[in-house]
Amino acid sequence: MGIETSVQLHHWNYFLAIEEDLLRLSRFIEFHEANFGCFSLELARIILAAGAEVDVVRSQLCKQVKTHQQKSSRKSAMSLLLANNFPDLIRFEVRIPRFGLVLHPWVDWDKDDDPLWWQAYNEIKHKRNRSFNSANLKNALNAVAGLFVIILHYYCNEALGGALNPAPRILRVSEAHQGGVFGNGIDHEHVILYRIPRSE
Repeated sequence: MGIETSVQLHHWNYFLAIEEDLLRLSRFIEFHEANFGCFSLELARIILAAGAEVDVVRSQLCKQVKTHQQKSSRKSAMSLLLANNFPDLIRFEVRIPRFGLVLHPWVDWDKDDDPLWWQAYNEIKHKRNRSFNSANLKNALNAVAGLFVIILHYYCNEALGGALNPAPRILRVSEAHQGGVFGNGIDHEHVILYRIPRSE
């Protein structure tokens, strides 16, 4: 008996694992504004995992657009490259309908700065003894949402072709980026299509 294999979307699978950790956490910390400042070791772990994966995928996405990196005064070269090639990334909206949340994880790029959750990731990584309170729920939610957004851009063709399966458990995109839903014939599951515009 043989085993058939197909191409695996490793970054998508890793994102789903991190999202599953976030969902598990919701049994112990309610995803509510009153808890946004709550910090813990588990939240630190989620932020570190999401941030490290953003770093990897962001670098791969930059290679996709085939542009060399240069020094920049305020933003990193990588950030400028992504902002120029994926202008919609800044306004990209992520929803968590189960908890009534709408996140804009990359919005701080509009202010010519790194997102707050990315700053928190670096603080937790390098200065945990002084900045442990940065490992809070708000930063964890935005870090995982930020990872979701950058992975959708990295897997743009797969997103439009319905190849990003299974779908996330709690994170959703706004209607502007919803490309449709259709059944895949397996246990009544549905495949979600995502629209990810690129600059021309």
